[in-house]
Amino acid sequence: MPPVTVTTELSDHELQALDAHWRAANYLAVGQIYLMANPLLTEPLRPEHVKPRLLGHWGTSPGLNLVHTHLNRVVKARDLDAICIWGPGHGGPAVLANSWLEGSYSETYPDVSRDAEGMGRLFKQFSFPGGVPSHVAPETPGSIHEGGELGYSLSHAYGAALDNPDLLVTCVIGDGEAETGPLAASWHSNKFLDPVHDGAVLPILHLNGYKIANPTVLSRLPEAELDELLRGYGHDPIHVTGNDPLAVHRDMAAAMDTALDRIAAFQGAAREQGATERPRWPVIVLRTPKGWTGPAEVDGLPVEGTWRAHQVPLSEVRSNPAHLRQLEEWLRSYRPDELFDQAGHPRPQVLACVPTGEHRLGANPHANGGLLLRDLPVPDLDRLAVPVDKPGVTQHEPTRVLGELLEKVMADTAGRRDFRIVGPDETASNRLQAVYAASGKAWQAQTLEVDENLDPHGRVMEILSEHTCQGWLEGYLLTGRHGLFSCYEAFVHIIDSMVNQHIKWLRTTRTLPWRRPIASLNYLLTSHVWRQDHNGFSHQDPGFIDHVLNKAPEVVRVYLPPDTNTLLSVADHVLKSKDYVNVVVAGKQPTFDWLNLEQARAHCARGAGIWEWAGNEDGRTAPDAVLACAGDVPTQEVLAAAQLLRRHLPQLAVRVVNVVDLARLMPHEEHPHGMTDPEYDALFTSDKPVILAYHGYPWLIHRLAYRRTNHAHLHVRGYKEIGTTTTPFDMVVRNDLDRYRLVMDVIDRVPGLAVTAAPVRQLMEDTRLRHHAWIREHGTDLPEVADWTWEG
Repeated sequence: MPPVTVTTELSDHELQALDAHWRAANYLAVGQIYLMANPLLTEPLRPEHVKPRLLGHWGTSPGLNLVHTHLNRVVKARDLDAICIWGPGHGGPAVLANSWLEGSYSETYPDVSRDAEGMGRLFKQFSFPGGVPSHVAPETPGSIHEGGELGYSLSHAYGAALDNPDLLVTCVIGDGEAETGPLAASWHSNKFLDPVHDGAVLPILHLNGYKIANPTVLSRLPEAELDELLRGYGHDPIHVTGNDPLAVHRDMAAAMDTALDRIAAFQGAAREQGATERPRWPVIVLRTPKGWTGPAEVDGLPVEGTWRAHQVPLSEVRSNPAHLRQLEEWLRSYRPDELFDQAGHPRPQVLACVPTGEHRLGANPHANGGLLLRDLPVPDLDRLAVPVDKPGVTQHEPTRVLGELLEKVMADTAGRRDFRIVGPDETASNRLQAVYAASGKAWQAQTLEVDENLDPHGRVMEILSEHTCQGWLEGYLLTGRHGLFSCYEAFVHIIDSMVNQHIKWLRTTRTLPWRRPIASLNYLLTSHVWRQDHNGFSHQDPGFIDHVLNKAPEVVRVYLPPDTNTLLSVADHVLKSKDYVNVVVAGKQPTFDWLNLEQARAHCARGAGIWEWAGNEDGRTAPDAVLACAGDVPTQEVLAAAQLLRRHLPQLAVRVVNVVDLARLMPHEEHPHGMTDPEYDALFTSDKPVILAYHGYPWLIHRLAYRRTNHAHLHVRGYKEIGTTTTPFDMVVRNDLDRYRLVMDVIDRVPGLAVTAAPVRQLMEDTRLRHHAWIREHGTDLPEVADWTWEG
């Protein structure tokens, strides 16, 4: 549809009020970077008023203050429900300043009152020991976006808008951030935004020209070329350019009104008239100088409008009288006596544009999503569990059965629309396609007859950018909804640094009582290392577990369910949990069923336990050896090894232990799920050989268990970075995780067996050699491996 043209005529009174608010925010931003006393400049500025360490980012702050000021105007005038994602996260001084001006900061932190005393605390605490970070962080009211690593603001914005039809999500994208790969991919999110059921995202591309020390790419493109790029992404650009504050205020007001009128028209056409054409959503391109209104020159060098304004323009204020004088002139240029009364309260003109109550950007409940979170309806597992009369007889594809659970969750949330599945083109590949019975795949672009399961109103989201999937889901969870990220195990590494940021966010929010718990970030990692035999070495990497377990122990959880019913039990737990990052690794290929539902629930509740039916301790006081396993393929190999030992060495007492919750191996002092030493010793013994077959890199297990009494007796088999395109069993043989190697490990480590069991060991070695010859001739695994079942 053609764009709606709006002419906004600000009265002189409105213009002056907007400028007063903007100047006040700029003053507060500068004050936070520099001052620890004398906040209202009631006396001449002295070196002792200035912080000894100057930290913070001034360059982006004036532009962010401009956006916040004009968002206030339209939110108040139009009675909007809105939040903002601040991509230039190191513009923390700006967002904190505006939160303090609107009063939401003082409501959250009463000691930082909206007066001179509170202003002094606001200034001193910024980037100060015991204070607050220099960027937009969990401590910042109204924020759902950590300002540490760049690239994720726009995908967070779209995630927040999904299934929030009345919400406006403005996203300020810094021109440095716009150079990142994740941000570039996230422009395509508009092909997934449903104008009927979703809210609107208004990107504001803030081009101030520079990064820390270099120009930015997009700022140096001719306007016509930049417009071609943005239009190619599916947006309709609206430009605001200048350095004259009053002229920019007029242009920005007009741009905001034009953009919001177009958004309202698109949504109205879709919701009321049934329009199906994908909208060309507006984007505002804001070009203002870096460090706008700051020092034009310092020590004879240009600063405003250059890279030198990026962080602290005046760096020697305590030791250089000229810098001190220039800082005072800079602060007084905002005319603080016009902005604040003698008690430090903002004057009425400054607050004229500020909304009230939950309409304030710092008080919107969508930015504290736990306030809006509802319990997820997870179906009764009795209706979905597979029957298991005897272990190791029947087989199921675990994730296919999980898909049936997820389909029911999708169906039961159809009316409330607060559950989504995201992933990079792998929902069906990971055997979760049952969900399509309840919801198709979100899609707003062209559709052809050959396409399947595409739905403009769908809640399954697939895009071949793991970064975008992660960003969508984070934004969705942080605004009070639930979800699941399904991914091939090897390629979830792409979002390593993103999950870092989310884990840090969750850990910080646990110290903030006003931040309500949100739904956990749940990963389902399948198509995993041991069954990527067809795709080969490039698809084989189980290291995401190592990465996650390096992080805050109170936040991270890793589960390795060995069969279908344990996967259902784990899924039931993680989907209902809050404030965690849960990593669930499960296979999609046919897997033996070991436990019925009752047994699975009990085993998952323990996290690790003895499978008495699999061992042969037969009431002896202690086993001769412990065969332990964590993961579906390692579990099968351990049980096959236990069966071989029972057949060939029946006198040997073998205990079989399965680990579902990997953190159980850690000491209790290091992880809430960790076992105490007595618990660990009771399970694994304190002095018997333990051969543990593990899904991932074996050295992780040693790191988790290095303080245990019997660590010297612990021998771990796992993935050793040896892979190729081969048969499934050859993958485990190549990495010495196979049943025959495990039997040999037991023989090698149980005292006295090396001689008496030498014939058995030789048989195991010969079978491995026969395996190598067989697969090269037949292309399939040995019959006794391919047709193996548990004898019981």
